[in-house]
Amino acid sequence: MTTWIESPGGGRQRGLLGLVRAWITVIVRPRRFFRDNIAAGDQAPGLVFAIAVTLIHTATRFAFASLSETRSVPVLALILLLVALLVTPVALHLVAALETALLIPLAKSRGGVSQTVQVIAYAVAPCALSGVSLRTLCVLPDTALCSLSGVIVPVLWLTTAVYGAALLVIGTVVVHDTSVPRAVVVTALPSLLVFGYGFRGIHALELLSTSAVL
Repeated sequence: MTTWIESPGGGRQRGLLGLVRAWITVIVRPRRFFRDNIAAGDQAPGLVFAIAVTLIHTATRFAFASLSETRSVPVLALILLLVALLVTPVALHLVAALETALLIPLAKSRGGVSQTVQVIAYAVAPCALSGVSLRTLCVLPDTALCSLSGVIVPVLWLTTAVYGAALLVIGTVVVHDTSVPRAVVVTALPSLLVFGYGFRGIHALELLSTSAVL
């Protein structure tokens, strides 16, 4: 299930450069990317991509943590290792299985779990940018910027989460040959789990709602 096909349909480039090119393409030209780069049984590139994005997100959160939240290097390394080897692969496959099950009554020409794993994996691309914390702008001496971080950073979190959900809809439409309304219905719960809770979209909404009330 995690084999790396030697000659996938889209001719995906391997290595770090391949990951960067995949990230740019899925952000800028998602329909083309999902059409040309998803192959049955070829989960490894997508899994590596999702792990890389999640590691960047998590490492960035650690980098911007306050001194009170800072953990020892061995603890941080252990957390990153667990994220890479356990949390991301397990969560990815569970959510993919859920979405595939939801597709059964709505998409007759649907692909399998393997394709869904890849779609979700690449849809998380924007979330590489959402690891910054509310204290990010407070490293600068300007207190106005520090106060604005309570709005700017949640907007960033929410924007990346919403765009990730949109990419999941686009990928589902292209790979599973279904309509946009059906894809929206099918991906609603997976998006809530992955982008709402996993990548802090819900938390961003809560922070923005609190700021609006204040």
